[in-house]
Amino acid sequence: MQNNVAFDQAYRARGISLLCGVDEAGRGPLAGPVYAAAVIFLPDNVPDGLNDSKKLSEKKREALFDVITAQALTYGIASASVEEIEQFNILQASMLAMERAVAALKVAPQYILTDGNRLPAGFVGRGEAVVRGDALSASVAAASILAKVSRDRLLYEYARQYPAYGFEQHKGYGTAAHIAAIREHGALPIHRRSFLKNI
Repeated sequence: MQNNVAFDQAYRARGISLLCGVDEAGRGPLAGPVYAAAVIFLPDNVPDGLNDSKKLSEKKREALFDVITAQALTYGIASASVEEIEQFNILQASMLAMERAVAALKVAPQYILTDGNRLPAGFVGRGEAVVRGDALSASVAAASILAKVSRDRLLYEYARQYPAYGFEQHKGYGTAAHIAAIREHGALPIHRRSFLKNI
């Protein structure tokens, strides 16, 4: 049994059969919404090869996306918009996206594990934040993959809409090429204006 599956099994051994992993993707980029996903697996139907999405190749993440969505008991994918990021700040928007992802589940979880050190207000009393959760928990790793792939797919759509900006390369992060494109062509409606103050 891979270690991250054993991590989750320790919770199931306490009688938590509906364990939910939650993670977000896209807190750092200069453009686009922040995404989150929530995943519940049955104990005997957890896919092999789950890991923190940042440690997997794009090809591997895409393949696992299909496996996770096929094998999960239920999953939810949600986002918070650029406007919400600007209105609330990126941390609060991330929490909002995570709450929406859990709300999209077809089965209510008994307990929620999130990646990081802060639990969304709506999860208090119903779960815990786990530092490096996407590396430790198979359920959180699966959520990180769904969130990352979903957001990347949107960024490829942005790349088709705005070919001068290179979104297919940097996925909205503040690379030298992205910053140069903003300086040359200006900010787009999909850019997070509060993130562009130093550009």
